[in-house]
Amino acid sequence: MQLALAPMEGLVDHIHRDVLTRAGGIDWCVTEFIRVNDSLLPAHVFRRFAPELAEGAVTRAGTEMRVQLLGSNPEMLAENAAFACTLGAPVIDLNFGCPAKTVNKSRGGAVLLKEPELLHRILVAVRAAVPPHIPVTAKMRLGYENTDNALDCARALAEGGAAQLVVHARTKTDGYKPPAHWEWIARIQDVVHVPVYANGEIWSVADWRRCQAICGAAHYMLGRGLVAMPDLAVQIRAAQSGREIVPLTWCQVLPMVQDFWQQQRTCYPQRFAPGRLKQWLVWLARNYPEAKALFAAVRTESDCQVLNRLLAVAAAP
Repeated sequence: MQLALAPMEGLVDHIHRDVLTRAGGIDWCVTEFIRVNDSLLPAHVFRRFAPELAEGAVTRAGTEMRVQLLGSNPEMLAENAAFACTLGAPVIDLNFGCPAKTVNKSRGGAVLLKEPELLHRILVAVRAAVPPHIPVTAKMRLGYENTDNALDCARALAEGGAAQLVVHARTKTDGYKPPAHWEWIARIQDVVHVPVYANGEIWSVADWRRCQAICGAAHYMLGRGLVAMPDLAVQIRAAQSGREIVPLTWCQVLPMVQDFWQQQRTCYPQRFAPGRLKQWLVWLARNYPEAKALFAAVRTESDCQVLNRLLAVAAAP
């Protein structure tokens, strides 16, 4: 079984990838999508989204980082994919799952699921441009407004050259509303001959067990569930092997939050760092009452020095 950390625009940046992969259990992770329009992007754009390229394309934990591209122009996606490989990308991932309105309006992400033929052309073009030893993978949803094209899209991607498919088991219209339709993962696995990763609504070991029972997937991608419970992958691996599940306590999670905060302060302008911290605390509050209390304490603060003190107080015995 492989477990992957999902790319999540505006939430899982390179700092979050670093912190979450060091919690353990993750085999690979993906950058936030890099939008490709009608030009070859300069190297600094790739390095901004994927600083890990300077470190062998792995996080500090040694977890492989893949470069994800988003767009609709087969030739430009191919050219940018080839260039990313010269910068050290070990895998090129293509995003056909983003449900954001602004992305879909510019013919990116899930809107392309209306056009299986275009998906195939994109995969063929990128696969031809990328060195043979570097895999090309893809992420899709079940469709845009409905699931009518789900199997055709999966076949188009696999037959075009995708070495793996991640399937978020909802349509664009579904957004992130539960439930995830895991039964579709099984249907897609039946029509493609590449590994399929199940994605969507896996918040706990119990969810993972239900997903596995419904679709029989061998591999999984974790997104918001891992952000809300940093050791979710470790817990799933323990459950799979029959070992005792020992969840992290808040005392063990808080140092991760402090590390995340210090890295955010170093990397981003001071006006942005507090928002990133608060955003993560909101997700952690799903599982840790202490995170909810800490968010309440920092919610109205924007002064980084004050936030430092509040985090120190939270860590005090």
